[in-house]
Amino acid sequence: MINYNKLLNNLETLRLDKMVSYLPNYLTAIEGKDIAFTDALFELTQKEIEFRDERAARQQIIVSAFPFEKEVKDFDFSYQPSINKNQILDLETLRFLENHENILFVGTSGVGKTHLAISIGIAAAKKRYSVYFIQCHDLILQLKKAHAENRLEQKLKNFCKYSLLIVDEIGYLPVDRDGANLFFQLIARRYEKHSTIITTNQPFSKWGEIFSDNTLANAILDRLLHHSIVIKITGQSYRLKDKLEEIENKK
Repeated sequence: MINYNKLLNNLETLRLDKMVSYLPNYLTAIEGKDIAFTDALFELTQKEIEFRDERAARQQIIVSAFPFEKEVKDFDFSYQPSINKNQILDLETLRFLENHENILFVGTSGVGKTHLAISIGIAAAKKRYSVYFIQCHDLILQLKKAHAENRLEQKLKNFCKYSLLIVDEIGYLPVDRDGANLFFQLIARRYEKHSTIITTNQPFSKWGEIFSDNTLANAILDRLLHHSIVIKITGQSYRLKDKLEEIENKK
């Protein structure tokens, strides 16, 4: 019993929390010769590794700043038949990250662009890639503030460190020329080094209007589209779908 208590103390000192919780059951199984010692030790260490991986993945999801958590399995592909489900499942394998490819979701409001972007981001975070989600307007504001405070280089380095940067809602609000120039600097730095996911409600032909400068818009698109997967979504808004279902349920 003394050695057992010392063992527990050692495991707690090493912060092997899962091994501590499972240890009594495995000791009983070893004493009953239901499992060999080496097999028990392997399973105990495996449970500890799995626990730590899950905890690290959970932490990575938290720091990614997703506004909500939805995965690909939660997406109703039957409601948006324009989307190739197999293509999305392939993106979930994260091969695009290894190839430093970008993903651009294009479609009107409410068709599921952000849901899919976040789903892929969560898949990456679970594999412990560094991921960050931010709306385009907030990103531009942060870059402008950093520029005004002579911290632009530091801010650009911060956004460039992520394996996957998700920029949501390009096109919902106009971007002035200064903001467009700052955004171009960020995209240019990430070009062919890390992947970026973009969601936009505007066709690429209108990005000159969004960024207040055709030349800058073309330069941004040139770098985003060079190594990219473009997914155009057509269909009704999910928010409209939910509202219609609510009305039907009240009948």
